Amino acid sequence: MTGPDASPEDHHPATASSAPPALNEVMFGHVHSAALRAVAVHRIPDHLADGPRTPEELAALSGTDAAALRRLLRLLAVRGLFHEDERGRFRLEPAGRPLRTDVEDSQHAGVLMITDPMFTRSAAELPETLRGGRSSFELAYGSPFFEHLHKSPEDRAVFDTGMASLSGREDELIARSYAFPERGRVVDVGGGRGGLLRAVLDRAPGLDGVLFDRPATVAEHLLDGPARAGRWRTEGGDFFEAVPSGGDLYLLKHILHDWNDEDALRILGSVRRAAAPGTRLLVVDAVLPGGGVPHPAVALDIVMLMVVEGRERTAAEFEGLLSRAGFRLRRILPTAALPSVIEAVAV
Repeated sequence: MTGPDASPEDHHPATASSAPPALNEVMFGHVHSAALRAVAVHRIPDHLADGPRTPEELAALSGTDAAALRRLLRLLAVRGLFHEDERGRFRLEPAGRPLRTDVEDSQHAGVLMITDPMFTRSAAELPETLRGGRSSFELAYGSPFFEHLHKSPEDRAVFDTGMASLSGREDELIARSYAFPERGRVVDVGGGRGGLLRAVLDRAPGLDGVLFDRPATVAEHLLDGPARAGRWRTEGGDFFEAVPSGGDLYLLKHILHDWNDEDALRILGSVRRAAAPGTRLLVVDAVLPGGGVPHPAVALDIVMLMVVEGRERTAAEFEGLLSRAGFRLRRILPTAALPSVIEAVAV
Protein backbone atom coordinates (compact mmCIF):
# COMPACT_ATOMS: atom_id res chain seq x y z
CA MET A 1 0.00 0.00 0.00
CA THR A 2 1.24 3.50 -0.83
CA GLY A 3 -0.04 7.01 -0.39
CA PRO A 4 -1.57 8.74 2.63
CA ASP A 5 -3.60 5.70 3.68
CA ALA A 6 -0.56 3.43 3.89
CA SER A 7 0.16 1.77 7.21
CA PRO A 8 3.40 3.01 8.88
CA GLU A 9 4.60 -0.59 8.94
CA ASP A 10 4.56 -0.63 5.12
CA HIS A 11 7.53 1.73 5.10
CA HIS A 12 9.22 0.83 8.41
CA PRO A 13 12.72 -0.71 8.41
CA ALA A 14 11.35 -3.51 10.60
CA THR A 15 9.71 -5.01 7.53
CA ALA A 16 13.21 -6.16 6.60
CA SER A 17 12.83 -8.85 9.29
CA SER A 18 10.75 -10.82 6.80
CA ALA A 19 13.89 -11.33 4.71
CA PRO A 20 15.61 -14.73 4.81
CA PRO A 21 17.90 -14.97 7.89
CA ALA A 22 21.12 -15.02 5.87
CA LEU A 23 20.09 -11.92 3.92
CA ASN A 24 18.87 -10.22 7.09
CA GLU A 25 22.19 -10.80 8.85
CA VAL A 26 24.22 -9.33 6.00
CA MET A 27 21.81 -6.43 5.50
CA PHE A 28 22.12 -5.34 9.13
CA GLY A 29 25.83 -6.08 9.40
CA HIS A 30 26.77 -2.40 9.56
CA VAL A 31 24.46 -1.96 12.56
CA HIS A 32 26.31 -4.65 14.50
CA SER A 33 29.73 -3.20 13.70
CA ALA A 34 28.56 0.30 14.65
CA ALA A 35 27.31 -1.01 17.99
CA LEU A 36 30.60 -2.80 18.52
CA ARG A 37 32.54 0.39 17.86
CA ALA A 38 30.37 2.37 20.28
CA VAL A 39 31.00 0.05 23.23
CA ALA A 40 34.70 -0.16 22.34
CA VAL A 41 35.08 3.63 22.17
CA HIS A 42 33.56 3.95 25.66
CA ARG A 43 35.54 0.93 26.93
CA ILE A 44 32.47 -0.79 28.30
CA PRO A 45 34.21 -4.23 28.34
CA ASP A 46 36.88 -2.86 30.72
CA HIS A 47 34.15 -2.08 33.22
CA LEU A 48 32.98 -5.70 33.11
CA ALA A 49 36.37 -7.16 34.03
CA ASP A 50 35.27 -7.86 37.61
CA GLY A 51 31.86 -9.31 36.79
CA PRO A 52 28.33 -8.42 35.65
CA ARG A 53 26.94 -4.92 35.97
CA THR A 54 23.64 -3.27 35.15
CA PRO A 55 23.46 -0.74 32.32
CA GLU A 56 22.94 1.94 34.96
CA GLU A 57 26.17 0.99 36.73
CA LEU A 58 28.06 0.82 33.43
CA ALA A 59 26.65 4.17 32.32
CA ALA A 60 27.78 5.84 35.54
CA LEU A 61 31.29 4.43 35.12
CA SER A 62 31.61 5.29 31.43
CA GLY A 63 29.70 8.55 31.15
CA THR A 64 27.12 7.09 28.77
CA ASP A 65 23.33 6.89 28.58
CA ALA A 66 21.99 3.80 30.36
CA ALA A 67 18.95 3.28 28.14
CA ALA A 68 20.95 3.48 24.92
CA LEU A 69 23.69 1.29 26.39
CA ARG A 70 21.19 -1.43 27.34
CA ARG A 71 19.95 -1.57 23.76
CA LEU A 72 23.45 -1.81 22.28
CA LEU A 73 24.54 -4.51 24.71
CA ARG A 74 21.35 -6.45 24.02
CA LEU A 75 22.20 -6.49 20.31
CA LEU A 76 25.80 -7.57 20.91
CA ALA A 77 24.59 -10.26 23.31
CA VAL A 78 22.76 -11.80 20.36
CA ARG A 79 26.19 -12.11 18.70
CA GLY A 80 27.64 -13.87 21.74
CA LEU A 81 29.91 -11.07 22.96
CA PHE A 82 27.88 -10.26 26.09
CA HIS A 83 25.20 -12.06 28.12
CA GLU A 84 22.20 -10.54 29.88
CA ASP A 85 21.09 -12.37 33.04
CA GLU A 86 17.65 -12.55 34.63
CA ARG A 87 18.42 -9.47 36.76
CA GLY A 88 19.17 -7.34 33.70
CA ARG A 89 22.91 -7.32 34.33
CA PHE A 90 25.40 -7.82 31.50
CA ARG A 91 28.58 -9.84 31.63
CA LEU A 92 31.38 -10.15 29.10
CA GLU A 93 31.48 -13.50 27.33
CA PRO A 94 34.77 -15.23 26.36
CA ALA A 95 34.26 -14.17 22.73
CA GLY A 96 34.12 -10.54 23.88
CA ARG A 97 37.12 -10.70 26.22
CA PRO A 98 39.58 -9.39 23.58
CA LEU A 99 37.57 -6.15 23.60
CA ARG A 100 39.18 -5.32 26.94
CA THR A 101 42.24 -3.09 26.83
CA ASP A 102 43.99 -4.77 29.78
CA VAL A 103 44.29 -8.35 28.48
CA GLU A 104 47.28 -9.85 26.73
CA ASP A 105 45.33 -10.73 23.58
CA SER A 106 43.46 -7.39 23.44
CA GLN A 107 42.04 -6.53 20.03
CA HIS A 108 40.49 -3.27 21.21
CA ALA A 109 42.70 -1.16 18.94
CA GLY A 110 42.02 -3.53 16.04
CA VAL A 111 38.27 -3.13 16.46
CA LEU A 112 38.65 0.66 16.50
CA MET A 113 40.72 0.47 13.31
CA ILE A 114 38.36 -1.80 11.33
CA THR A 115 35.31 0.25 12.39
CA ASP A 116 37.06 3.60 11.85
CA PRO A 117 35.61 6.04 9.28
CA MET A 118 38.61 5.23 7.07
CA PHE A 119 36.97 1.86 6.49
CA THR A 120 33.27 2.68 6.84
CA ARG A 121 33.47 5.62 4.41
CA SER A 122 35.35 3.37 2.00
CA ALA A 123 32.67 0.70 2.29
CA ALA A 124 30.02 3.24 1.31
CA GLU A 125 31.87 3.81 -1.99
CA LEU A 126 31.83 0.15 -3.04
CA PRO A 127 29.08 0.71 -5.65
CA GLU A 128 31.42 3.10 -7.47
CA THR A 129 34.34 0.71 -7.06
CA LEU A 130 32.20 -1.97 -8.66
CA ARG A 131 31.49 0.40 -11.54
CA GLY A 132 35.10 1.31 -12.32
CA GLY A 133 37.43 -0.76 -10.16
CA ARG A 134 38.99 2.24 -8.44
CA SER A 135 39.84 2.02 -4.73
CA SER A 136 36.85 2.92 -2.55
CA PHE A 137 39.18 4.66 -0.13
CA GLU A 138 40.58 6.89 -2.85
CA LEU A 139 37.05 7.78 -3.95
CA ALA A 140 36.15 8.74 -0.38
CA TYR A 141 39.36 10.53 0.63
CA GLY A 142 40.85 11.73 -2.63
CA SER A 143 44.21 10.01 -2.27
CA PRO A 144 45.56 6.44 -2.04
CA PHE A 145 45.46 4.81 1.40
CA PHE A 146 49.17 4.78 2.23
CA GLU A 147 49.64 8.28 0.85
CA HIS A 148 46.83 9.41 3.16
CA LEU A 149 48.49 7.74 6.15
CA HIS A 150 51.73 9.55 5.35
CA LYS A 151 49.87 12.87 5.45
CA SER A 152 47.71 12.10 8.49
CA PRO A 153 49.62 11.15 11.67
CA GLU A 154 46.33 10.59 13.51
CA ASP A 155 45.04 8.04 11.01
CA ARG A 156 48.49 6.44 10.76
CA ALA A 157 48.47 5.96 14.53
CA VAL A 158 45.03 4.32 14.34
CA PHE A 159 46.29 1.99 11.61
CA ASP A 160 49.61 1.10 13.22
CA THR A 161 48.17 0.42 16.67
CA GLY A 162 45.25 -1.45 15.15
CA MET A 163 47.51 -3.70 13.10
CA ALA A 164 49.71 -4.36 16.13
CA SER A 165 46.60 -5.30 18.13
CA LEU A 166 45.28 -7.72 15.51
CA SER A 167 48.71 -9.24 14.95
CA GLY A 168 49.71 -9.85 18.56
CA ARG A 169 48.53 -13.43 19.05
CA GLU A 170 48.90 -14.14 15.34
CA ASP A 171 52.64 -13.40 15.47
CA GLU A 172 53.22 -16.06 18.12
CA LEU A 173 51.24 -18.65 16.17
CA ILE A 174 53.17 -17.90 12.99
CA ALA A 175 56.53 -18.08 14.74
CA ARG A 176 55.62 -21.53 16.07
CA SER A 177 54.56 -22.76 12.64
CA TYR A 178 57.95 -22.56 10.96
CA ALA A 179 61.33 -24.06 11.87
CA PHE A 180 63.48 -20.94 11.80
CA PRO A 181 67.23 -21.46 11.46
CA GLU A 182 69.37 -21.49 14.60
CA ARG A 183 71.66 -18.76 13.28
CA GLY A 184 71.61 -15.97 10.74
CA ARG A 185 69.90 -12.69 10.03
CA VAL A 186 66.17 -12.19 9.53
CA VAL A 187 65.03 -9.08 7.67
CA ASP A 188 61.40 -8.20 8.32
CA VAL A 189 60.35 -6.11 5.32
CA GLY A 190 57.41 -3.83 6.02
CA GLY A 191 57.41 -5.32 9.51
CA GLY A 192 55.45 -2.53 11.18
CA ARG A 193 56.38 -2.23 14.84
CA GLY A 194 58.15 -5.60 14.83
CA GLY A 195 55.69 -7.97 16.49
CA LEU A 196 56.54 -10.92 14.25
CA LEU A 197 60.29 -10.25 14.35
CA ARG A 198 60.12 -10.11 18.15
CA ALA A 199 58.33 -13.46 18.27
CA VAL A 200 60.89 -15.01 15.90
CA LEU A 201 63.89 -13.69 17.86
CA ASP A 202 62.38 -14.96 21.11
CA ARG A 203 62.02 -18.47 19.68
CA ALA A 204 65.45 -18.54 18.01
CA PRO A 205 68.07 -16.99 20.35
CA GLY A 206 70.85 -17.45 17.78
CA LEU A 207 69.21 -15.16 15.23
CA ASP A 208 69.54 -11.41 14.85
CA GLY A 209 67.09 -9.23 12.97
CA VAL A 210 66.47 -6.07 10.99
CA LEU A 211 63.10 -4.34 11.20
CA PHE A 212 62.46 -2.37 7.99
CA ASP A 213 59.49 -0.06 7.45
CA ARG A 214 58.58 3.61 7.27
CA PRO A 215 60.79 5.66 9.64
CA ALA A 216 57.81 6.86 11.69
CA THR A 217 56.61 3.27 12.15
CA VAL A 218 59.91 1.64 13.18
CA ALA A 219 60.46 4.52 15.62
CA GLU A 220 57.66 2.95 17.70
CA HIS A 221 59.08 -0.58 17.56
CA LEU A 222 58.32 -3.35 20.07
CA LEU A 223 61.78 -4.93 20.09
CA ASP A 224 63.18 -3.73 23.41
CA GLY A 225 63.89 -6.35 26.05
CA PRO A 226 66.93 -7.95 27.71
CA ALA A 227 66.54 -11.26 25.84
CA ARG A 228 66.87 -9.42 22.51
CA ALA A 229 69.53 -6.91 23.52
CA GLY A 230 72.12 -6.43 20.78
CA ARG A 231 70.29 -8.73 18.38
CA TRP A 232 68.28 -6.25 16.33
CA ARG A 233 68.31 -2.93 14.59
CA THR A 234 65.72 -0.83 12.79
CA GLU A 235 66.00 0.78 9.38
CA GLY A 236 63.60 3.18 7.71
CA GLY A 237 62.98 3.27 4.00
CA ASP A 238 60.75 2.46 1.04
CA PHE A 239 60.45 -1.19 0.03
CA PHE A 240 59.61 -0.18 -3.53
CA GLU A 241 63.11 1.26 -3.84
CA ALA A 242 65.36 -1.07 -1.85
CA VAL A 243 65.46 -3.25 1.26
CA PRO A 244 68.39 -4.11 3.55
CA SER A 245 70.83 -6.57 1.98
CA GLY A 246 72.68 -9.42 3.66
CA GLY A 247 69.70 -11.25 5.11
CA ASP A 248 69.67 -15.02 5.40
CA LEU A 249 65.87 -15.01 5.54
CA TYR A 250 63.40 -12.32 4.50
CA LEU A 251 59.87 -11.89 5.87
CA LEU A 252 56.91 -10.27 4.11
CA LYS A 253 53.95 -10.46 6.47
CA HIS A 254 50.63 -9.05 5.24
CA ILE A 255 52.47 -6.98 2.63
CA LEU A 256 51.76 -8.48 -0.80
CA HIS A 257 48.01 -8.57 -0.21
CA ASP A 258 48.05 -4.77 0.08
CA TRP A 259 49.08 -4.39 -3.56
CA ASN A 260 48.08 -5.32 -7.08
CA ASP A 261 50.29 -7.72 -9.02
CA GLU A 262 52.42 -4.99 -10.60
CA ASP A 263 53.28 -3.38 -7.27
CA ALA A 264 53.70 -6.74 -5.54
CA LEU A 265 56.31 -7.61 -8.17
CA ARG A 266 58.12 -4.33 -7.45
CA ILE A 267 58.34 -5.25 -3.76
CA LEU A 268 59.48 -8.78 -4.53
CA GLY A 269 62.01 -7.33 -6.96
CA SER A 270 63.53 -5.21 -4.17
CA VAL A 271 63.85 -8.29 -1.99
CA ARG A 272 65.35 -10.34 -4.81
CA ARG A 273 68.00 -7.68 -5.49
CA ALA A 274 68.98 -7.75 -1.81
CA ALA A 275 68.95 -11.55 -1.48
CA ALA A 276 71.73 -13.87 -2.60
CA PRO A 277 70.74 -17.02 -4.52
CA GLY A 278 69.47 -19.63 -2.11
CA THR A 279 68.18 -17.08 0.39
CA ARG A 280 64.82 -17.97 1.86
CA LEU A 281 61.75 -15.75 1.65
CA LEU A 282 58.68 -16.27 3.81
CA VAL A 283 55.51 -14.61 2.54
CA VAL A 284 52.98 -14.62 5.37
CA ASP A 285 49.55 -14.04 3.88
CA ALA A 286 46.17 -15.73 3.68
CA VAL A 287 45.85 -18.26 0.86
CA LEU A 288 42.42 -18.40 -0.74
CA PRO A 289 41.21 -21.99 -1.09
CA GLY A 290 39.11 -21.41 -4.23
CA GLY A 291 36.11 -23.47 -5.23
CA GLY A 292 33.69 -21.56 -3.01
CA VAL A 293 35.20 -22.99 0.20
CA PRO A 294 34.36 -20.68 3.13
CA HIS A 295 37.40 -18.82 4.44
CA PRO A 296 37.81 -15.59 6.47
CA ALA A 297 40.12 -14.22 3.79
CA VAL A 298 37.20 -13.98 1.38
CA ALA A 299 35.90 -11.03 3.45
CA LEU A 300 39.42 -9.67 3.86
CA ASP A 301 39.71 -9.69 0.08
CA ILE A 302 36.87 -7.15 -0.09
CA VAL A 303 38.67 -4.95 2.44
CA MET A 304 41.68 -5.03 0.13
CA LEU A 305 39.45 -4.09 -2.80
CA MET A 306 37.97 -1.22 -0.82
CA VAL A 307 41.02 0.29 0.73
CA VAL A 308 44.21 -0.38 -1.18
CA GLU A 309 43.45 -2.01 -4.55
CA GLY A 310 45.15 -5.09 -3.14
CA ARG A 311 43.89 -8.65 -3.14
CA GLU A 312 44.08 -12.02 -1.46
CA ARG A 313 45.53 -14.76 -3.67
CA THR A 314 45.34 -18.48 -4.30
CA ALA A 315 48.36 -20.79 -4.08
CA ALA A 316 48.69 -20.77 -7.87
CA GLU A 317 48.64 -16.97 -7.97
CA PHE A 318 51.36 -16.76 -5.33
CA GLU A 319 53.47 -19.27 -7.23
CA GLY A 320 53.13 -17.22 -10.40
CA LEU A 321 54.14 -13.96 -8.68
CA LEU A 322 57.13 -15.53 -6.97
CA SER A 323 58.35 -17.16 -10.19
CA ARG A 324 58.17 -13.88 -12.10
CA ALA A 325 60.20 -12.17 -9.36
CA GLY A 326 63.01 -14.73 -9.31
CA PHE A 327 61.87 -17.01 -6.49
CA ARG A 328 60.89 -20.67 -6.48
CA LEU A 329 57.94 -21.74 -4.33
CA ARG A 330 58.95 -24.56 -1.99
CA ARG A 331 55.88 -25.17 0.15
CA ILE A 332 52.90 -23.59 1.86
CA LEU A 333 52.48 -24.22 5.57
CA PRO A 334 49.14 -23.57 7.26
CA THR A 335 49.18 -21.95 10.68
CA ALA A 336 46.71 -21.81 13.56
CA ALA A 337 46.04 -18.19 12.54
CA LEU A 338 44.49 -16.70 9.40
CA PRO A 339 47.62 -16.53 7.21
CA SER A 340 49.79 -19.32 5.87
CA VAL A 341 53.58 -19.33 5.60
CA ILE A 342 54.57 -19.43 1.95
CA GLU A 343 58.20 -20.51 1.72
CA ALA A 344 60.23 -19.62 -1.38
CA VAL A 345 63.90 -19.49 -2.28
CA ALA A 346 65.81 -17.00 -4.45
CA VAL A 347 67.01 -18.61 -7.70
